[in-house]
Amino acid sequence: MSTLKVDGIRSNSATSDAITLASNGTCTANITNNLSNRNKIINGSMICSQRGSSLAYTGSTNAYLIDRFKFLNAHDGASTVSQSSTSPDGFSNSLKVDVTTADTSLAVSQFSNLGHRIEAQNLQDLGYGTSGAKTITVSFYVRSNKTGNYVFNIQQADNSYKQVSQTYTINSADTWERKTFSFAGDTSGVINNDNGSGLELYWWLAAGTIYTSGSSRSTYTTYANGDAAAGQAVNLFDSTSNEWYITGVQLEVNSSGVATDFEHRSFGQELALCQRYYAMIAEGQNSIIGQAWTTGSNFYSSIDLPVVMRATPTMEVSNWTNAFRAYGPSGGINVSTLALNSESRNNRVLVNQVGNPGAGATLRVYDADSGVYGKLAFTAEI
Repeated sequence: MSTLKVDGIRSNSATSDAITLASNGTCTANITNNLSNRNKIINGSMICSQRGSSLAYTGSTNAYLIDRFKFLNAHDGASTVSQSSTSPDGFSNSLKVDVTTADTSLAVSQFSNLGHRIEAQNLQDLGYGTSGAKTITVSFYVRSNKTGNYVFNIQQADNSYKQVSQTYTINSADTWERKTFSFAGDTSGVINNDNGSGLELYWWLAAGTIYTSGSSRSTYTTYANGDAAAGQAVNLFDSTSNEWYITGVQLEVNSSGVATDFEHRSFGQELALCQRYYAMIAEGQNSIIGQAWTTGSNFYSSIDLPVVMRATPTMEVSNWTNAFRAYGPSGGINVSTLALNSESRNNRVLVNQVGNPGAGATLRVYDADSGVYGKLAFTAEI
């Protein structure tokens, strides 16, 4: 039997070994593509959309549709954001922006972008604020009929909103392209170890001159409006024919500048990560919310949240006449308004309502408004 004796194995073009072998017969491998938990982005493949499949945005509407991605607007146009099945190979979904009302002449302070915020305590391994601050690599797949130069921007919320930004080009219309950026770690700006916003990512789609008058910044500098979208040459809202898609968003610690394969997580894993920030508890006719108990002229329902949320949540509830019903031993009562009790916490909430349906009642979604049934959800977005 032959034995191959080497100290290390590397690519012809590499400057370091992929595998290093020690004298005791052990080896150390520099493996990146198969490492789990390397993607800091939640729902980067756009598979979770608890709020629905589409949402219209007009004027200054700023809101989430697809989990963890918030669309921000301040212009005279309008668009519909949806969870689309148009996607590159290896993906099933994307986030789509479809322009429905054009704004061909942006005012100086008008803009539109898509944002994603990463919880600060999930970024402690970056080592920002130390001499060992690590380089990050961001990658994503993007597609549009509107070719040209767009801006990608990161803001560091705990450090006076220092920022970096770079342009990318959509070269071919209606074609999926993968874009990659690397940014050196910030040795002077600490990311706090808390549940606030650590890094904020923005994909610019339109920008007035207040946001484009400066320069692109490949290293972290103090926030200035003019640098945030410097280089943005496209106004996606100049025609109702325009569409823009994104998926496969990944942010990883990576000093090579070469993005690894996108880290796919199961739907269940991704949903649980999303529910830390938004949890849909009940939606649709007869959806059960929970058991209720009565005290005098009030009843209460204790709801265990599916995961521990980022903070004590606020409630999103359809409070119209007969939106809910508490079914008790004698038939129950219709419920128009649910309130979040002050005793609620980030793992369990308490809702209450005036009325006594009797012991052992079950609280459910009951009636519809304009054909849409009620819902109960809790939000603790950053």
